[in-house]
Amino acid sequence: MQVLLANPRGFCAGVERAIAIVERALEKFGPPIHVRHEVVHNKFVCDALREKGAVFVEELDEAPDGATVIFSAHGVPKAVREEAARRGLRVFDATCPLVTKVHAEVGRMHEAGREVVIIGHRGHPEVEGTMGQETGLMYLVETVGDVARLAVRDPERLSWVTQTTLSVDDARDIVAALKERFPSIAGPKKDDICYATQNRQDAVKALARRCGVVVVVGSPNSSNSKRLREVAERAGAASYRVEHAGELTAAWFDGAHHVGVTAGASAPEVLISEVVARLHALGADTVEVMPGEEENTVFALPRALTEVLD
Repeated sequence: MQVLLANPRGFCAGVERAIAIVERALEKFGPPIHVRHEVVHNKFVCDALREKGAVFVEELDEAPDGATVIFSAHGVPKAVREEAARRGLRVFDATCPLVTKVHAEVGRMHEAGREVVIIGHRGHPEVEGTMGQETGLMYLVETVGDVARLAVRDPERLSWVTQTTLSVDDARDIVAALKERFPSIAGPKKDDICYATQNRQDAVKALARRCGVVVVVGSPNSSNSKRLREVAERAGAASYRVEHAGELTAAWFDGAHHVGVTAGASAPEVLISEVVARLHALGADTVEVMPGEEENTVFALPRALTEVLD
C-alpha cells in the first residue's frame, strides 16, 4: 500500500494569521484572551490555544468588561463590532482578509441599491457574519433547489456572493441556476471561493484519480474539510473525514494499493503526520507527495495588534 499526500493541504494563510493573532495577543497581554467563536474550526488547534490561556466564547456577553477579545477567522456581524465598541472592549480582528473582501462586496452592492443572494451553508459563522454586515435585503441559498423557490423583491437589481469555503462545483451549479432564473443578476468581479479552497479541491481530485481510498483530516465543523471529502467521493474514491489518526478504521484499506491523504485548511501538519504513521502501521510502505499548486500567500497581522507589539 502506497500513501499519496495531496499538495497543497492543511493550513492556509488565513488560518495561520488567525492563530498568530491569538498567540501574539497572549504573549503581549497575558491570559485570558477571549475569542469569539472557535478562531479556526479545528479542535486540536483550539485546545492548544486554550492551554496557553485563550477562552472561547460564543457571544460577547460571556467576556467581562475590560477584556481583550479576538474575532474568529470566519468574521462577525456588524452588530457584534458595535457591541464591542459600546462596551469598550479591546478588539483584534482575525477575520480572514478574503472573508473581509466578501463583506466589502456586500456593502458596495447594497450601496448600489441591489438585493444580495449569498450562496452558503445555513448556520455557518461565516455566513452569519456576512449576512450581518448590512441592513439591505439578503437571501441565503444552499442548493439549486433553493434557487427555484427564491422570491426576491426586484429581480432586476440582484447580485450574488458566496461563502469562501464552498465546493467549487456546487457553487458553479448554483450560480448557473441563479443566472438562468434571474438573467440580470450580477456577481463579484472575482470569485469569492478562496484560493486555498480551490487549490485543495483541485488537489483532492488529482488524488482521487490515483487512489481508491482518500482520507481527509479535519474537524466535523470544518466546512472546507467536509467539502474535500465530498469532492473525493464524487471523483470516485471511497472517502473518509477523520479528526485524528485514532479514527482510522483498518477495514477501510483492505485491498487498497493507493491511499490518498489530504487535510482541510484549518488542520495542522502534525495531525497529517500522525495519520500517515497510522497508515504505515496498517501496511503502507511508501509515501509520495503529489505535485500541486505552490502557495506563498501571507496575510499581515492587524495594524491594531502590530502597533502595540512594536
